[in-house]
Amino acid sequence: MVLLQLDPFLNELTSMFEKSKEKGSVWVTLKRSSLKSKLQKRKLSSSGESIEYRCLIRATDAKKTISTSVGAKDHQRFQASYATILKAHMTALKKRERKDRKKSTEAKKKETSTSKPKKL
Repeated sequence: MVLLQLDPFLNELTSMFEKSKEKGSVWVTLKRSSLKSKLQKRKLSSSGESIEYRCLIRATDAKKTISTSVGAKDHQRFQASYATILKAHMTALKKRERKDRKKSTEAKKKETSTSKPKKL
């Protein structure tokens, strides 16, 4: 996993979306993180210092994983840039065919009822 600055992360995320336009997927996860170990967190909390939490963003296309950390100051700018990237690549979204569960379960019930021999 590569921890990038905000702008290189957005550029790399754009290239990931471009590469996966025809085939593939990109997964993006957001998580609250302080980027400190549990021991460091305990020391800070015991001394009365506040812990600054950041947003850890990870993106992967199954071949490459990138990540960045966004603070409260840059969060609005990141959200705007991320929304722009998503809007630009909306055409690459593919609609999955959904199986109708009711129809499949009804068909299975009919199948099992006709295949069972009747009791005398």
